[in-house]
Amino acid sequence: MKLSIRFFDDREVRAVWDDEGSKWWFSVLDIIGVLNDEPDYTKVRNYWKYLKAKFKKENNEVVSVTTQFKFLAPDGKKRLADMLDSDGVIALAKRFPNNKAMKFLDWFL
Repeated sequence: MKLSIRFFDDREVRAVWDDEGSKWWFSVLDIIGVLNDEPDYTKVRNYWKYLKAKFKKENNEVVSVTTQFKFLAPDGKKRLADMLDSDGVIALAKRFPNNKAMKFLDWFL
């Protein structure tokens, strides 16, 4: 598994290469942390739980296109993390109600 760390405004956005699907998958929590400018991992994780529940109620495709890969968590253990491919990242950023999302999309694309 190939891991890539990219930086947006000096914040990490981790990605994993999937040989089977031949594409990159990006950490949802990293993206949400960047979009909300939130360094607290627990707050980011809780916000993602809230968003997932909201998206499921709306039948939004963002939740259905997530997959999971093992990543090193802040506590030093490898844990499964929700990941999105490029299309999912774009869809997630477009749903964010702040100006930073547009700046992030410009950087991402």
